[in-house]
Order: sequence, then C-alpha cells, then structure tokens
Amino acid sequence: MTQQKPSFEEICQQNERRIHYQIHKLNIRDPHQEYYQEGLFAMWNAYERYEPDKGPMATYFNYMIRNRMIDLMRKENRQQEQLANYIEEQKASHSTAASPETDPPQYLSREFSDLLLSNPALWQQLKSQLTENQWKWVYYAVIDNMPIKEIAIQENTTSEAVKSWGKQVRKKLRTDEFRQLLKQEMNL
Repeated sequence: MTQQKPSFEEICQQNERRIHYQIHKLNIRDPHQEYYQEGLFAMWNAYERYEPDKGPMATYFNYMIRNRMIDLMRKENRQQEQLANYIEEQKASHSTAASPETDPPQYLSREFSDLLLSNPALWQQLKSQLTENQWKWVYYAVIDNMPIKEIAIQENTTSEAVKSWGKQVRKKLRTDEFRQLLKQEMNL
C-alpha cells in the first residue's frame, strides 16, 4: 500500500515557520519579503526533489531554505560591492581627468552665477558689454560648462585664443562699472 504524497499547500502551511525561523536566525531584515519568497521557492524545490529514503523532510527543508537565503545574501553583497567599486572608479576617473586644459575653472562666484542664471535681463546686459568672441566664451565655458579645447574645436580656433577671450571677460567683470550694474540688478 503506497502512501499518498501531501500537496505542497499542506506542506507549506505546516512548514511556513521554518522560513521565518531562518530569516530570524540569519538576522535578515526583510521589509519587501524577498527572503520570504526565496524561502518559499526553496521549500517548493525541496518538496519536488525530496527523496524519503535519504532522510527526514524537515531537515532537507531547513538545509534548502537556509542555503538559498545565504546565496541570496551573497548575491546582494556582491552587487553592492560592484556598485561601490564602480562609484569609486568613476570618482577616480573624474578627479584625475580634471585639469585646467579640459575642465573650465569656476570663474564666477556661486551667488553671481545663480543671479545670472535666474536673471535673463542681466545676461542681456552682460552680452551688450562683450565682443562676439567674449560672449561665446561666456556662453560655452560658463553657461554650458564646456572645456576650453572643445570650444576651440567648435569655433575653429586655438585653445590660447579661447583662453584670451576668457581673460578679457574676467577683466571686464572686475571693472567698477560692471560691479555697479551688478549691484543695481541685485537690489531689484
């Protein structure tokens, strides 16, 4: 006489606490029920593969659930390490890539650049004070944050010429006339 194998639903109801036990034993925080679902899947696999002559079903469930959860923890840790390494590589590449030739320096103070960005009339006033090339430098280097080499390539000129435009703009920005204009705009 063969004994009928219980359904998975019955087995699941009887052994659901094993999943919670393993989560607790491994000190896992499971707010999204990922580990619980992994435990259910492990229990289902164990139910499907269980061979009664090899040992008790409860021991096999515990083994499968625990190892599946440990595998998931290792996978998540590996992903976090890879992400952290990627972030460090990106930081390192950005810090080593920074040079006066490739990255435009911050010519304007933070409050001045914020004022310019939020005040189109001030941009127009500044544009009226500059030559065409000087305005190109302001537009590309300050507004678009484009490197000097790229500006030179786009304008079909040398990097030295672009740097010269920038020097002329900074010289004009330091004049008392422009500072008075700026103060008037800031008071409005």
